[in-house]
Amino acid sequence: MHNDEQHIRELIERWAAAVHAGDLDTVVINHADDIVMFDVPPPQDGVRGIDAYRAVWPPFFAWQAKGACFELVFLHVTAGADVAFAHALIRCGTPQDLAARPDRRLRLTLGLRKEAGRWCVAHEHHSFPLDTGGEAEVPPRCGER
Repeated sequence: MHNDEQHIRELIERWAAAVHAGDLDTVVINHADDIVMFDVPPPQDGVRGIDAYRAVWPPFFAWQAKGACFELVFLHVTAGADVAFAHALIRCGTPQDLAARPDRRLRLTLGLRKEAGRWCVAHEHHSFPLDTGGEAEVPPRCGER
């Protein structure tokens, strides 16, 4: 594995462990000052800047402290000389959530850039698959009609 890819993999694994532990300082340490994050809860137009990013985590940590999990189960990293991206799947939910939908995973996509020789997360996107429950029409994928 390419050295940068391994370094980014370790950075993301430390981030996920810090999220699980509720360690805010470690969660934010490798994020750019101008981070943009699109998350599951609002705001729909995203969270912009490190201060806003830092502010979204305490409510999540409080929810997680009631017994929810945040566990990295799959991670793929692709790195160039100064930009990289990664995508991952995460077990995220309460025991009741996971019992009801044991295969449901939080999807994570990260865009990273190298600043002064150091990798940092510049873009973060979390999402869950659309759960239509048979009630909503799911649009076709690109190229399907």
